[in-house]
Amino acid sequence: MIYALILGLICFSVLTIRRGFSFSALLNMIWIGVKKSFIVIKIFIIIGALTAIWRACGTVPLFIYYGTKWIIPEFFILFAFLLTCAVSFLIGTSFGTVGTIGIALMALAQSGGVSIPITAGAIISGAYFGDRCSPMSSSANLVAALTETNIYDNVKLMLRTVVLPFIASCIGFLVLSFFNPLLATDSPITAQLSEYFDLNVIVMIPAAIVILLTAFKCDIRLSMILSILSGSAIAFFLQHMSFVEILKCLLFGFYPEGNIISTDIISGGGLLSMVSVCVIVVIASAYSGIFEETKMLHSVEEYIEKLCLKFSLFPTMILTSIVTSALCCTQVIAMLLTCQFLNPIYKKYGLEKQTLAIDMENSVSLLPCLIPWNISVAVPIVMLSASAACIPYLLFIYAVPIFYIFTRRKTPLSKTE
Repeated sequence: MIYALILGLICFSVLTIRRGFSFSALLNMIWIGVKKSFIVIKIFIIIGALTAIWRACGTVPLFIYYGTKWIIPEFFILFAFLLTCAVSFLIGTSFGTVGTIGIALMALAQSGGVSIPITAGAIISGAYFGDRCSPMSSSANLVAALTETNIYDNVKLMLRTVVLPFIASCIGFLVLSFFNPLLATDSPITAQLSEYFDLNVIVMIPAAIVILLTAFKCDIRLSMILSILSGSAIAFFLQHMSFVEILKCLLFGFYPEGNIISTDIISGGGLLSMVSVCVIVVIASAYSGIFEETKMLHSVEEYIEKLCLKFSLFPTMILTSIVTSALCCTQVIAMLLTCQFLNPIYKKYGLEKQTLAIDMENSVSLLPCLIPWNISVAVPIVMLSASAACIPYLLFIYAVPIFYIFTRRKTPLSKTE
């Protein structure tokens, strides 16, 4: 993806110069775009360190341990959705959720005779619950940066608009549970985790810090840094990691030693794990700078405005999100392009920045999951050893935009007015 983005940037740069702009003007356009990405990249880097230390100190293993032990076999699909919702909201990453509790749940499903596509659908749905509305989510922070809005105000609105879709998804997964009960509940995962980690209640402190400080609307970066510090202390005193091991964990990620079954489930994170995402955001932001200064996409924006006047605003955003998700193959660039196309229209009709933010969260944050070749769903599918057959069972992904269409506040571009 990065190589393709670099090639695209070169092509757009050549086109910009051919249109009469100087090389120095081109560099200035790129710099204007890239500068906008710095604020979110800082958060991405902190998130990388946070997800690693939560694995090392035992926070994530504790969730997996008790989550899998408390599952009621008759309601396995519903529990899979609820557990991944909880974990994704805490750690704020869909891939991290799928790669931890998701893999553990899939192992149970495979051994217990549960439908793999349905289980994968429940897991990915839950993973994107937190990816959409967790204050620690990289995508939520990206939307806040793009729209120049406050992450906590956005989260409050996202939680408000998610109630009905969440209830509908729970009902759907409950019905699917009746037809797909878990036939076997024995799993070596919990035993392996309890042997490797000291799963004392203390390991919940890093998560509790984030939850409490978030409730008091403290700066999200401060919340995560304090959580990292507490997690490092727990890893040192309770899990008996050395100072050097903790530093390596923060930088390279957590990779436990020994041949334990759950190694792949609890490994990952680290500052370096966020490098590729940061590079994608930087390059895509450079695109944004070129498009904004050259008005290269002005004709596309005019066409989208016509669609808004014909079909109203949010349905047009859904259509734009699907097209950008299909063409760009990644959630980040789909977000950047969708914002690039629709932000001028929101400004023109006097709509608040937060309206743009919540509309994006209810469309382009989730809809890439419906495109089989988009990284947003392709990577989780590979992680879970599933297939694109799970896409029809992404109930939460469908429910959010559908319910929002009917409950969204009317605007000057609402067709119903």
